[in-house]
Amino acid sequence: QVQLVESGGGLVQAGGSLRLSCAASGRTFSNYRTGWFRQAPGKEREFVATISRGGSSTDYADSVKGRFTISRDNAKNTVYLQMNSLNPEDTAVYYCAAANIYASGRHVYDYGYWGQGTQVTVSS
Repeated sequence: QVQLVESGGGLVQAGGSLRLSCAASGRTFSNYRTGWFRQAPGKEREFVATISRGGSSTDYADSVKGRFTISRDNAKNTVYLQMNSLNPEDTAVYYCAAANIYASGRHVYDYGYWGQGTQVTVSS
C-alpha cells in the first residue's frame, strides 16, 4: 500500500505558473511509477504526465508538452508537477497516482493508488 497526498493547487491567472506536489507514504516510493492526471467537470479523467521509478524517463500528454514538467525526489518520497503558461483549459482537479506494475503509465488503469486530488483553476 502507498498513500498519496497532493498539494499546491489554487487559483492563478492565465499565463501563470503553479507547482503541484504529491507526498507518498507507505511502501518504498522508488518502486512505483508515478503519474499526474486531471479531471474537469463533466469530463473523463485524462492523462497529464508520468515518470519512471528512477526518474530517468518521462512522458507527457500533447496538450501539456513543453509547458508542464514532471519530476520526483525519491529521497523525499515526493513527485512534482511544474505547470507553466497555464490557460483556462487547464482548469481541473489534478490527481497523483502510483503504479507498481510495468506499464506505459498513460492510462488510468495502469495505476492502483490515487490521491484525493487538488483543484487548479486558471482564470482568463
